Amino acid sequence: MSILPDFRLETFFSHWEFKARHHMTASDAQTVSLCDLLLLAEPEEREAWDNLALGYTETWGSMALRRAVAATYTGLAPEDILCFAGAEEGLYCAMLALLGPDDHAIVTVPNYQSMETLPVSICGSVSGVALQAENGWALDLDDIRAALRPNTRLIAVNFPNNPTGAVASRETFDGLVALCAERGIHLFNDEVYRGLERDPARQLPQAAEVYEQGVSLNVMSKAYGLPGLRIGWIASRDHTLLARMERMKHYLSICNSSPSEVLARIALKARDRILRQNRDLCANNLVCLRRFFAVYPDLYDWSEPDGGCVGFARYKGSDGVEEHCRRLVEESGVLLIPSSLFHSGLLPVPLDRFRVGYGRKGIEIGLKAWKDHLGR
Repeated sequence: MSILPDFRLETFFSHWEFKARHHMTASDAQTVSLCDLLLLAEPEEREAWDNLALGYTETWGSMALRRAVAATYTGLAPEDILCFAGAEEGLYCAMLALLGPDDHAIVTVPNYQSMETLPVSICGSVSGVALQAENGWALDLDDIRAALRPNTRLIAVNFPNNPTGAVASRETFDGLVALCAERGIHLFNDEVYRGLERDPARQLPQAAEVYEQGVSLNVMSKAYGLPGLRIGWIASRDHTLLARMERMKHYLSICNSSPSEVLARIALKARDRILRQNRDLCANNLVCLRRFFAVYPDLYDWSEPDGGCVGFARYKGSDGVEEHCRRLVEESGVLLIPSSLFHSGLLPVPLDRFRVGYGRKGIEIGLKAWKDHLGR
């Protein structure tokens, strides 16, 4: 664990995210100002904010925050929640707590790099299972079964998926839970885009709700559009696992920011309103993208994602997606992410794809700059 490879996506963002004029690949939904968020506060949270002392907080997260998080799950209690400084810290601790050098893990591809890199750094072996474009990026349970080994300890998935926006069918998800239960395998689901499904009927249950060894990762950053709070969490009914992760947090953030904990409570209690606003914005932005891509059938293939606020479009130009994305950002300030930044060491990722984001306001301005770059 002392030597990890560069995080390609985050290294790329370190260079371009705040330089590009048109961030057309953002992975989070529209944020709000501190003033607007405070307007949503219920009396208890407003009083907590007005009387806030800037001291340390509990390593687990305050009971008030964990209670607010637990309310977003069916059948879970505050004791089933461990809070972190963002989702990445939670993912990091979970992988260290779940896996050892003699274990085998299965992860879906493409994915957010650390969900693959961390198991590879810890485990004796890791198998990738591809979400394939020709199948609408659907998860195939037969591929999961084929990858199983006697020492498989973890299956890690991400629905709605980043970067494809795919959501597994309920039948497939239930089958995955049953398969894990049969073998006593932990099921880790990165659920940071839950709540942004295009069709509410496609929303999956959360892993921790339906399986005692289910591990759910979530955060205020993505569907809620509040990355600046740096509040994430792991939900699980496996309290032994949570305790191991809490000990690891002592070496990392130790505890969360007290202002962020109160602000997260405000947002969680107003989650129906916030998520509805972000779903509506995503729906409107998808209309804009649909119209844009329809003008350029010779250059792009576009299939609307099932959920989240990112999609994985195909570029068909002869110059290739790397050169296309480079010229767009350098010449016209339009930032997209080529699929090479989602490169997997386990399985090939299509190299003609790029990630486009549609969760923020102002997409029309970015699309105009993109269209001007294309010159037609």
